[in-house]
Amino acid sequence: MQLMVDRMKPVYILNDNFITSLGFSTAENIAAIAGGAIGIRTMNDPVLYPNPVSLSQVDTAQLDQKVSDILAALNKNISPESFTRLEKFFIVSINDVLRNSTIMPGNHRTLLVISTTKGNINLLENRYKAIFSHKRLYLWELGRVIQHFFGFANTPVIISNACISGLVAVMTATRFLQSGAYDQAVVTGGDIVSEFVISGFQSFQAISPAPCKPFDLNRTGLSLGEGCGTMVLSTEPGPSAAQMIRVAGAATSNDANHISGPSRTGEELSWAINQAMKQALLTPKELGYISAHGTATLFNDEMESKAIGLSGLAEVPVNSFKGYWGHTLGAAGIVESIAAISSLRNNILYKSAGFKTPGVPEPLDIVTSNRPAELTSCLKTASGFGGCNAAIIYQKD
Repeated sequence: MQLMVDRMKPVYILNDNFITSLGFSTAENIAAIAGGAIGIRTMNDPVLYPNPVSLSQVDTAQLDQKVSDILAALNKNISPESFTRLEKFFIVSINDVLRNSTIMPGNHRTLLVISTTKGNINLLENRYKAIFSHKRLYLWELGRVIQHFFGFANTPVIISNACISGLVAVMTATRFLQSGAYDQAVVTGGDIVSEFVISGFQSFQAISPAPCKPFDLNRTGLSLGEGCGTMVLSTEPGPSAAQMIRVAGAATSNDANHISGPSRTGEELSWAINQAMKQALLTPKELGYISAHGTATLFNDEMESKAIGLSGLAEVPVNSFKGYWGHTLGAAGIVESIAAISSLRNNILYKSAGFKTPGVPEPLDIVTSNRPAELTSCLKTASGFGGCNAAIIYQKD
Protein backbone atom coordinates (compact mmCIF):
# COMPACT_ATOMS: atom_id res chain seq x y z
CA MET A 1 0.00 0.00 0.00
CA GLN A 2 1.25 3.48 -0.80
CA LEU A 3 -0.24 6.93 -0.43
CA MET A 4 0.07 9.25 -3.40
CA VAL A 5 0.34 12.25 -1.11
CA ASP A 6 2.37 14.28 -3.60
CA ARG A 7 -0.67 14.42 -5.89
CA MET A 8 -3.24 15.20 -3.24
CA LYS A 9 -3.98 17.79 -0.58
CA PRO A 10 -1.41 18.07 2.21
CA VAL A 11 -2.11 16.68 5.68
CA TYR A 12 -0.64 18.54 8.65
CA ILE A 13 0.14 17.55 12.24
CA LEU A 14 -1.53 20.24 14.36
CA ASN A 15 -1.00 18.95 17.88
CA ASP A 16 0.39 15.95 19.74
CA ASN A 17 0.90 14.26 23.08
CA PHE A 18 2.65 11.13 24.18
CA ILE A 19 2.93 9.24 27.43
CA THR A 20 5.76 6.93 28.48
CA SER A 21 7.58 6.12 31.70
CA LEU A 22 9.44 9.42 31.18
CA GLY A 23 6.43 11.73 31.18
CA PHE A 24 2.79 12.48 30.45
CA SER A 25 3.30 15.04 27.69
CA THR A 26 5.47 15.56 24.64
CA ALA A 27 7.36 18.34 26.42
CA GLU A 28 8.09 16.16 29.47
CA ASN A 29 9.32 13.26 27.37
CA ILE A 30 11.51 15.38 25.11
CA ALA A 31 13.04 17.17 28.09
CA ALA A 32 13.77 13.78 29.67
CA ILE A 33 15.55 12.33 26.64
CA ALA A 34 17.42 15.60 26.10
CA GLY A 35 18.75 15.10 29.62
CA GLY A 36 19.67 11.48 28.97
CA ALA A 37 17.00 9.91 31.20
CA ILE A 38 16.21 6.21 30.69
CA GLY A 39 12.80 4.91 31.74
CA ILE A 40 13.63 1.19 31.64
CA ARG A 41 14.00 -0.52 35.03
CA THR A 42 14.32 -4.04 36.38
CA MET A 43 10.89 -4.86 37.81
CA ASN A 44 10.25 -7.54 40.40
CA ASP A 45 6.48 -7.98 40.21
CA PRO A 46 5.34 -11.61 40.43
CA VAL A 47 1.86 -10.54 39.31
CA LEU A 48 3.32 -9.61 35.92
CA TYR A 49 6.05 -12.24 35.68
CA PRO A 50 7.53 -14.71 38.19
CA ASN A 51 11.12 -13.51 37.65
CA PRO A 52 12.63 -10.00 37.57
CA VAL A 53 12.30 -8.46 34.11
CA SER A 54 13.53 -5.24 32.53
CA LEU A 55 10.53 -3.03 31.64
CA SER A 56 9.42 0.53 31.06
CA GLN A 57 6.19 1.28 32.96
CA VAL A 58 4.09 4.40 33.40
CA ASP A 59 3.63 5.51 37.01
CA THR A 60 0.24 4.18 38.16
CA ALA A 61 -0.40 6.74 40.89
CA GLN A 62 0.20 9.67 38.53
CA LEU A 63 -1.93 8.05 35.84
CA ASP A 64 -4.86 7.55 38.22
CA GLN A 65 -4.58 11.11 39.52
CA LYS A 66 -4.63 12.56 36.03
CA VAL A 67 -7.72 10.53 35.14
CA SER A 68 -9.43 11.71 38.34
CA ASP A 69 -8.59 15.32 37.49
CA ILE A 70 -9.98 14.94 33.97
CA LEU A 71 -13.22 13.40 35.24
CA ALA A 72 -13.62 16.29 37.68
CA ALA A 73 -12.86 18.91 35.01
CA LEU A 74 -15.39 17.37 32.62
CA ASN A 75 -18.01 16.96 35.38
CA LYS A 76 -18.24 13.24 34.74
CA ASN A 77 -19.65 11.36 37.72
CA ILE A 78 -17.69 8.19 36.96
CA SER A 79 -15.16 6.31 39.05
CA PRO A 80 -11.64 6.16 37.58
CA GLU A 81 -11.75 2.44 38.31
CA SER A 82 -14.47 2.10 35.68
CA PHE A 83 -11.69 2.25 33.11
CA THR A 84 -8.91 -0.21 32.33
CA ARG A 85 -5.26 0.83 32.48
CA LEU A 86 -5.10 1.16 28.69
CA GLU A 87 -8.32 3.15 28.54
CA LYS A 88 -6.83 5.54 31.11
CA PHE A 89 -3.82 6.02 28.81
CA PHE A 90 -6.10 6.97 25.94
CA ILE A 91 -8.20 9.28 28.10
CA VAL A 92 -5.18 11.23 29.37
CA SER A 93 -3.44 11.49 25.98
CA ILE A 94 -6.50 12.37 23.90
CA ASN A 95 -7.73 14.84 26.52
CA ASP A 96 -4.40 16.67 26.33
CA VAL A 97 -4.56 17.20 22.55
CA LEU A 98 -8.24 18.17 22.59
CA ARG A 99 -7.63 20.63 25.42
CA ASN A 100 -4.94 22.33 23.33
CA SER A 101 -6.79 22.41 20.00
CA THR A 102 -10.06 23.54 18.44
CA ILE A 103 -11.00 20.03 17.29
CA MET A 104 -14.61 19.11 18.07
CA PRO A 105 -15.13 15.34 18.58
CA GLY A 106 -18.86 15.70 17.96
CA ASN A 107 -18.26 17.10 14.48
CA HIS A 108 -19.15 14.52 11.81
CA ARG A 109 -16.12 15.70 9.85
CA THR A 110 -13.79 14.51 12.65
CA LEU A 111 -12.39 10.97 12.52
CA LEU A 112 -11.00 8.91 15.40
CA VAL A 113 -8.35 6.28 14.54
CA ILE A 114 -7.09 3.95 17.29
CA SER A 115 -3.94 1.82 17.07
CA THR A 116 -3.22 -1.08 19.42
CA THR A 117 -1.78 -4.57 19.16
CA LYS A 118 -3.24 -6.16 22.28
CA GLY A 119 -5.90 -3.77 23.57
CA ASN A 120 -7.22 -4.72 27.02
CA ILE A 121 -5.36 -8.03 26.97
CA ASN A 122 -4.74 -7.86 30.73
CA LEU A 123 -8.43 -8.58 31.26
CA LEU A 124 -7.60 -12.22 30.57
CA GLU A 125 -5.97 -12.28 34.00
CA ASN A 126 -8.09 -13.68 36.83
CA ARG A 127 -7.78 -10.55 38.97
CA TYR A 128 -9.78 -8.52 36.43
CA LYS A 129 -12.48 -11.02 35.46
CA ALA A 130 -14.78 -9.98 38.31
CA ILE A 131 -14.28 -6.27 37.61
CA PHE A 132 -14.76 -5.84 33.85
CA SER A 133 -17.11 -7.40 31.33
CA HIS A 134 -15.52 -9.99 29.07
CA LYS A 135 -16.47 -7.95 26.01
CA ARG A 136 -14.00 -5.22 27.06
CA LEU A 137 -11.36 -7.58 25.65
CA TYR A 138 -12.61 -6.89 22.15
CA LEU A 139 -10.98 -4.03 20.27
CA TRP A 140 -14.30 -2.73 19.02
CA GLU A 141 -15.50 -2.38 22.62
CA LEU A 142 -12.31 -0.54 23.58
CA GLY A 143 -13.02 1.83 20.69
CA ARG A 144 -16.61 2.31 21.81
CA VAL A 145 -15.51 3.24 25.35
CA ILE A 146 -13.12 5.91 24.05
CA GLN A 147 -15.62 7.19 21.48
CA HIS A 148 -18.37 7.64 24.07
CA PHE A 149 -16.09 9.18 26.68
CA PHE A 150 -15.14 12.07 24.39
CA GLY A 151 -18.36 12.17 22.37
CA PHE A 152 -16.90 11.40 18.96
CA ALA A 153 -19.70 11.39 16.42
CA ASN A 154 -18.12 8.72 14.21
CA THR A 155 -17.39 5.09 14.98
CA PRO A 156 -13.61 4.83 15.39
CA VAL A 157 -11.39 3.03 12.91
CA ILE A 158 -9.21 0.53 14.78
CA ILE A 159 -5.83 -0.56 13.39
CA SER A 160 -4.10 -3.68 14.72
CA ASN A 161 -1.22 -4.69 12.45
CA ALA A 162 1.57 -5.87 14.75
CA CYS A 163 4.30 -3.33 15.45
CA ILE A 164 3.58 -1.14 12.42
CA SER A 165 0.08 -0.40 13.75
CA GLY A 166 0.90 3.16 14.78
CA LEU A 167 2.33 4.13 11.40
CA VAL A 168 -0.54 2.44 9.58
CA ALA A 169 -2.97 4.42 11.74
CA VAL A 170 -1.32 7.67 10.61
CA MET A 171 -1.42 6.48 6.99
CA THR A 172 -5.07 5.47 7.26
CA ALA A 173 -6.09 8.81 8.72
CA THR A 174 -4.10 10.59 6.00
CA ARG A 175 -5.93 8.66 3.28
CA PHE A 176 -9.33 9.47 4.77
CA LEU A 177 -8.47 13.17 4.97
CA GLN A 178 -7.09 13.28 1.45
CA SER A 179 -10.20 11.55 0.13
CA GLY A 180 -12.29 14.45 1.41
CA ALA A 181 -14.34 12.23 3.74
CA TYR A 182 -13.12 14.12 6.84
CA ASP A 183 -11.46 17.44 7.64
CA GLN A 184 -9.50 16.38 10.72
CA ALA A 185 -8.53 13.20 12.52
CA VAL A 186 -7.48 12.28 16.03
CA VAL A 187 -4.98 9.42 15.70
CA THR A 188 -4.10 7.63 18.92
CA GLY A 189 -2.17 4.48 19.76
CA GLY A 190 -1.53 2.65 22.99
CA ASP A 191 -0.49 -0.61 24.60
CA ILE A 192 0.35 -1.77 28.13
CA VAL A 193 2.81 -4.19 29.65
CA SER A 194 0.94 -7.30 30.79
CA GLU A 195 1.53 -10.88 31.82
CA PHE A 196 0.43 -12.03 28.35
CA VAL A 197 2.82 -9.71 26.51
CA ILE A 198 5.82 -10.47 28.71
CA SER A 199 5.27 -14.23 28.50
CA GLY A 200 4.95 -14.05 24.73
CA PHE A 201 8.23 -12.25 24.18
CA GLN A 202 9.99 -14.36 26.79
CA SER A 203 8.95 -17.43 24.81
CA PHE A 204 11.03 -16.02 21.93
CA GLN A 205 13.89 -15.35 24.36
CA ALA A 206 13.73 -11.83 22.96
CA ILE A 207 13.76 -9.69 26.13
CA SER A 208 17.03 -8.08 27.20
CA PRO A 209 17.93 -8.45 30.90
CA ALA A 210 19.05 -4.79 30.88
CA PRO A 211 17.94 -1.67 28.96
CA CYS A 212 18.05 -2.48 25.26
CA LYS A 213 20.89 -1.39 22.96
CA PRO A 214 19.58 -0.78 19.43
CA PHE A 215 22.12 -1.45 16.65
CA ASP A 216 24.85 -2.18 19.20
CA LEU A 217 27.25 -5.11 18.89
CA ASN A 218 26.34 -6.28 22.40
CA ARG A 219 22.57 -6.03 22.09
CA THR A 220 20.72 -8.93 23.72
CA GLY A 221 17.09 -8.24 22.84
CA LEU A 222 14.32 -5.72 23.24
CA SER A 223 12.93 -3.92 26.27
CA LEU A 224 9.16 -3.90 26.60
CA GLY A 225 7.48 -0.61 27.36
CA GLU A 226 4.01 0.81 27.64
CA GLY A 227 2.68 4.12 26.50
CA CYS A 228 0.24 6.08 24.40
CA GLY A 229 0.54 8.73 21.73
CA THR A 230 -1.99 11.00 20.05
CA MET A 231 -1.73 13.25 16.99
CA VAL A 232 -4.25 15.65 15.47
CA LEU A 233 -4.14 15.63 11.67
CA SER A 234 -5.86 18.17 9.45
CA THR A 235 -6.03 19.28 5.84
CA GLU A 236 -5.84 22.87 7.12
CA PRO A 237 -2.42 24.09 8.35
CA GLY A 238 -3.66 25.86 11.47
CA PRO A 239 -2.56 29.22 12.91
CA SER A 240 1.20 28.57 12.88
CA ALA A 241 1.44 27.49 9.27
CA ALA A 242 5.09 28.52 8.91
CA GLN A 243 6.09 25.83 11.39
CA MET A 244 3.74 23.11 10.22
CA ILE A 245 4.86 19.52 9.70
CA ARG A 246 3.05 17.44 7.11
CA VAL A 247 2.86 13.80 6.06
CA ALA A 248 4.82 13.95 2.81
CA GLY A 249 4.97 10.26 1.83
CA ALA A 250 4.03 6.86 3.18
CA ALA A 251 4.05 3.21 2.17
CA THR A 252 3.79 -0.31 3.55
CA SER A 253 5.06 -3.67 2.36
CA ASN A 254 5.16 -7.29 3.46
CA ASP A 255 8.17 -9.54 3.07
CA ALA A 256 6.24 -12.82 3.64
CA ASN A 257 9.41 -14.31 5.10
CA HIS A 258 8.29 -15.77 8.44
CA ILE A 259 5.57 -15.34 11.07
CA SER A 260 8.01 -13.72 13.50
CA GLY A 261 11.35 -13.38 11.66
CA PRO A 262 12.02 -10.39 9.38
CA SER A 263 13.34 -10.46 5.84
CA ARG A 264 16.91 -11.69 5.42
CA THR A 265 17.69 -9.04 2.80
CA GLY A 266 15.84 -5.87 3.86
CA GLU A 267 14.53 -5.44 0.30
CA GLU A 268 10.90 -5.16 1.33
CA LEU A 269 11.38 -2.42 3.93
CA SER A 270 13.68 -0.71 1.43
CA TRP A 271 10.84 -0.80 -1.12
CA ALA A 272 8.50 0.93 1.34
CA ILE A 273 11.18 3.53 2.11
CA ASN A 274 11.77 4.18 -1.58
CA GLN A 275 8.06 4.63 -2.27
CA ALA A 276 7.69 7.08 0.62
CA MET A 277 10.77 9.00 -0.58
CA LYS A 278 9.41 9.12 -4.12
CA GLN A 279 6.08 10.52 -2.96
CA ALA A 280 7.86 13.16 -0.87
CA LEU A 281 10.01 14.07 -3.90
CA LEU A 282 13.15 13.56 -1.83
CA THR A 283 16.52 12.22 -2.84
CA PRO A 284 18.69 10.37 -0.31
CA LYS A 285 20.95 13.40 0.03
CA GLU A 286 17.97 15.60 0.93
CA LEU A 287 16.68 13.44 3.78
CA GLY A 288 17.71 14.88 7.13
CA TYR A 289 17.24 12.07 9.60
CA ILE A 290 15.89 8.53 10.18
CA SER A 291 13.94 7.48 13.27
CA ALA A 292 14.40 3.73 12.95
CA HIS A 293 12.33 0.91 14.43
CA GLY A 294 15.51 -0.25 16.16
CA THR A 295 14.17 -2.93 18.50
CA ALA A 296 17.65 -4.17 19.54
CA THR A 297 16.81 -7.73 18.55
CA LEU A 298 19.49 -9.45 16.50
CA PHE A 299 17.55 -9.91 13.27
CA ASN A 300 15.45 -6.73 13.19
CA ASP A 301 18.46 -4.44 13.49
CA GLU A 302 20.37 -6.45 10.88
CA MET A 303 17.46 -6.27 8.44
CA GLU A 304 16.89 -2.58 9.03
CA SER A 305 20.54 -1.73 8.40
CA LYS A 306 20.36 -3.60 5.09
CA ALA A 307 17.16 -1.79 4.09
CA ILE A 308 18.64 1.61 4.88
CA GLY A 309 21.75 0.76 2.89
CA LEU A 310 19.74 -0.53 -0.08
CA SER A 311 17.84 2.76 -0.17
CA GLY A 312 21.08 4.74 -0.34
CA LEU A 313 20.63 6.24 3.12
CA ALA A 314 23.71 4.89 4.90
CA GLU A 315 25.06 8.41 5.46
CA VAL A 316 21.82 9.79 6.93
CA PRO A 317 21.81 10.17 10.76
CA VAL A 318 19.84 7.37 12.46
CA ASN A 319 18.52 6.85 15.96
CA SER A 320 16.13 4.58 17.85
CA PHE A 321 14.04 5.90 20.73
CA LYS A 322 13.46 2.43 22.19
CA GLY A 323 16.55 2.71 24.37
CA TYR A 324 14.69 5.39 26.35
CA TRP A 325 11.27 3.83 26.95
CA GLY A 326 11.33 0.42 25.32
CA HIS A 327 9.11 -1.05 22.64
CA THR A 328 5.59 0.30 23.13
CA LEU A 329 4.08 -2.02 20.49
CA GLY A 330 0.92 -0.47 19.01
CA ALA A 331 1.90 2.92 20.40
CA ALA A 332 5.44 2.83 19.01
CA GLY A 333 4.75 4.22 15.55
CA ILE A 334 2.88 7.22 16.95
CA VAL A 335 5.03 7.84 20.04
CA GLU A 336 8.24 7.67 18.02
CA SER A 337 6.77 9.76 15.20
CA ILE A 338 5.99 12.53 17.68
CA ALA A 339 9.52 12.33 19.09
CA ALA A 340 10.94 12.51 15.56
CA ILE A 341 8.69 15.45 14.70
CA SER A 342 10.02 17.18 17.82
CA SER A 343 13.51 16.74 16.37
CA LEU A 344 12.32 18.45 13.19
CA ARG A 345 10.69 21.32 15.05
CA ASN A 346 13.64 21.85 17.39
CA ASN A 347 16.38 21.14 14.82
CA ILE A 348 18.02 18.68 17.22
CA LEU A 349 19.17 15.10 16.75
CA TYR A 350 18.78 13.01 19.90
CA LYS A 351 21.27 10.27 20.61
CA SER A 352 20.33 6.64 20.21
CA ALA A 353 20.33 5.51 23.85
CA GLY A 354 22.23 2.29 24.55
CA PHE A 355 24.39 2.41 21.42
CA LYS A 356 28.18 2.26 21.77
CA THR A 357 29.71 -0.19 19.31
CA PRO A 358 28.43 -0.77 15.74
CA GLY A 359 26.89 -4.21 15.49
CA VAL A 360 24.97 -4.47 12.22
CA PRO A 361 26.17 -5.75 8.83
CA GLU A 362 25.68 -2.47 6.96
CA PRO A 363 27.30 0.73 8.25
CA LEU A 364 24.92 3.32 9.69
CA ASP A 365 25.45 6.87 10.95
CA ILE A 366 24.06 6.26 14.45
CA VAL A 367 23.55 9.44 16.48
CA THR A 368 25.80 9.08 19.55
CA SER A 369 25.20 12.46 21.20
CA ASN A 370 22.56 15.18 21.13
CA ARG A 371 23.48 17.76 18.54
CA PRO A 372 21.92 20.62 16.57
CA ALA A 373 21.08 19.98 12.93
CA GLU A 374 19.19 21.90 10.26
CA LEU A 375 16.36 19.46 9.56
CA THR A 376 13.57 19.78 7.02
CA SER A 377 12.49 16.12 6.76
CA CYS A 378 12.69 12.80 8.54
CA LEU A 379 11.88 9.17 7.82
CA LYS A 380 10.11 6.97 10.37
CA THR A 381 10.30 3.22 9.83
CA ALA A 382 8.67 0.22 11.48
CA SER A 383 8.56 -3.54 11.00
CA GLY A 384 6.60 -6.28 12.72
CA PHE A 385 5.50 -9.88 13.02
CA GLY A 386 4.04 -11.37 9.88
CA GLY A 387 6.64 -9.59 7.74
CA CYS A 388 4.96 -6.18 7.75
CA ASN A 389 6.97 -3.00 7.11
CA ALA A 390 6.07 0.68 7.03
CA ALA A 391 7.75 3.98 6.20
CA ILE A 392 6.52 7.57 6.59
CA ILE A 393 8.19 10.82 5.62
CA TYR A 394 7.44 13.88 7.77
CA GLN A 395 8.44 17.21 6.29
CA LYS A 396 8.40 20.88 7.20
CA ASP A 397 5.90 22.66 5.01
